[in-house]
Amino acid sequence: MQANLEVLEGLVRRLDISVPMNQFDTEVQSRLKRLARNVKMDGFRPGKAPLAAVARQHGPGVRQEVLGEALQARFGEAVQAHQLKIAGYPRFEPKTGQADATEMTFSASFEVYPEVKIGDLSDGKISRPVVNLSDADVVKTLDVLQKQRRTFETTDRAAAEGDLVKFDYQGTVDGTEFEGGKGEDFAAVIGEGRLLKDFEQNLTALKAGGSKGFDLTFPADYAAKELAGKQAHFEVQVKDVQGPVLPPVDAEFAKALGVEDGDVEKLKGEVKSNLEREAKRRVQAKLKDQVMELLLQKSTLDLPQSLVAMETERLMKMTEADMQSRGVQTVKLSADMFTGQAERRVRLGLILAEIVQAHKLVAQPEQIRTLIQEQAQSYEEPEQVVQWYYQSPERMQEIESLALEENVVAWVAGQAQVEDVTTSFEELMGRA
Repeated sequence: MQANLEVLEGLVRRLDISVPMNQFDTEVQSRLKRLARNVKMDGFRPGKAPLAAVARQHGPGVRQEVLGEALQARFGEAVQAHQLKIAGYPRFEPKTGQADATEMTFSASFEVYPEVKIGDLSDGKISRPVVNLSDADVVKTLDVLQKQRRTFETTDRAAAEGDLVKFDYQGTVDGTEFEGGKGEDFAAVIGEGRLLKDFEQNLTALKAGGSKGFDLTFPADYAAKELAGKQAHFEVQVKDVQGPVLPPVDAEFAKALGVEDGDVEKLKGEVKSNLEREAKRRVQAKLKDQVMELLLQKSTLDLPQSLVAMETERLMKMTEADMQSRGVQTVKLSADMFTGQAERRVRLGLILAEIVQAHKLVAQPEQIRTLIQEQAQSYEEPEQVVQWYYQSPERMQEIESLALEENVVAWVAGQAQVEDVTTSFEELMGRA
C-alpha cells in the first residue's frame, strides 16, 4: 500500500491511498457467496439463487461496502504510520487518470489537530469573590420563601405595593379602542411587573369601588409594535383590594419545606447550607468565566473547520430540539447563527485539552465523588441520585469533565494574579 502525505493550506492534509484490485475483488466475491446462501430473491427458494443473479441485484451495495471498509482500514494504517491526529472525518475521492489497473487509488483530504500555544499567564488578573454568609442572608431567604407561600385577604384600605388588586379597565388611543385594551376582573399584584409601572402607580391609593382616568405612554420597545411609543388613555374601576398575609416561620412552615419534625432551627440550617452551596457554585462559575477569557486571550491556534462545522450542527440541533420541547413553532435556523459560539467552544476545548494533557490534570475518584454528592444534595434522596450517576458511564463522563474543568481553573489561578474581593451574597447573586 502506498500512502503519500501532502501538506496543504493550514491544517489540511491529503493522503493518497491505494486499494489492490485483486484483494478487493476477492473480498467482494466472498461476501456475495455468503450472501447467496441465505438471500431471498423473487423466483428462487431462499439460498438457491444463482450467484450471477445475486451479484446483479446486490453487487453494487456489496462493492460499496467493501470499498468503504478497505479505505477506512488503509487510511487508519496510513494515519498511524505518519503519526497524525485527525480532526473530523476524511473525505475520499477517486484519483483520475489511473494507469495501473491492478489497484484503485483515492485521495483522502482531512484536517489535523493544531498546535496549541499558551502564552504567559502570570500577568493575567482574576477577581475571586469571597462571601461570608450571615444570619441576615438566611432571614432574607426565609422572607422570600414566606412570600412564595403567601395568601391574600380582602382589605378596605387603599391599594399599595404587594397587594392583589382586581379591576376592570378600558383603554383608547386617539379615542379609539385597541386590541387588548379592555378587560374585566383582571387581577395583578402591584410591584411584580406584570403591569406597566405607570399603570401600577395609578392603581395605588385606590380602594375597592374607586375609579380613575389617566394617560400613559407605551414604551418604545413595547411588545405590541402598533402601540409602541404611543400615548393611551385608561379608565379603571377597582373591584377588590387584597393584602398579603405571610405564613409565620413556625413548625408548620418548616414541615411544608421538607423538615419532617418541624424544627425551625433545622430549617434555618438547611437554608444556610443551600446558600453556601449556591455561593460556591457562583464563585466557581465567575472564576471559570474569567479563566476562560484569559486563556482565549493568551492562546494561539488554528481552528479545524471540520470541528467547527460539527459543533455548529450540534448546537443547531440542540436548539431545534429545545424549541420543540417547549412547544415553540419550529423555524428554519441558519448555521451562521451558531458559528461564532461553535468557534469559541472548539477553541476552548482544544486549549483545555492541551492544558490537561501537558500538566496531567487527572480527575481523581474522590474529586468525582465530591462533585456527585454536591449535585445530589439538592434532591430529597441524595443517595439515590449518587447511585443514578454511578450507574451511567455517560453521566460519569459529564462529571469527570466538570472535574477536569475545575482542575484547569485551579491550575490557571495558580499561574495568574488572583485578587480576593469581599462580596455580599446579594452582589454575588446579581441582586444588589
